[in-house]
Amino acid sequence: MILYLDTSALLKRYVAEQGSVEVAALIAQATVVGTCMIARAEMSAALAKAVRMGTLISNDADMALQVFRNDWPHLARIQVTETVVSRADGLAWGLGLRGNDAVHLASALWWRDVLGEDIVFEAFDLKLRQAAVVSGLGMAPM
Repeated sequence: MILYLDTSALLKRYVAEQGSVEVAALIAQATVVGTCMIARAEMSAALAKAVRMGTLISNDADMALQVFRNDWPHLARIQVTETVVSRADGLAWGLGLRGNDAVHLASALWWRDVLGEDIVFEAFDLKLRQAAVVSGLGMAPM
């Protein structure tokens, strides 16, 4: 299985929360796991926000970020190119997605098209999940 994780799903690999067990199982089944380059900045922002909101202590967030940074080179990283952004533009407008969600979806669609193989898309945002299904991507059960 080829697996694409948006940042909401990728975060669950590094922080124990609802959905973490499911994401770990998907990763274990995958032959390759990929995400968009924006996930790197989004991951740091999500962990910093969790510390600010008091849902994670600073040491745990720092450890999670270090493990993520160590894993980063082993992920297939989809570049944010003009082609991806152009497709994201249409997805954001046509499906009512937020900007980075549209970029994730466009990245996954681009990756599928380039590979010529089906991929499994995982996200924990309901609107993004629905958009992925409408766009023809396979979804992991939630």
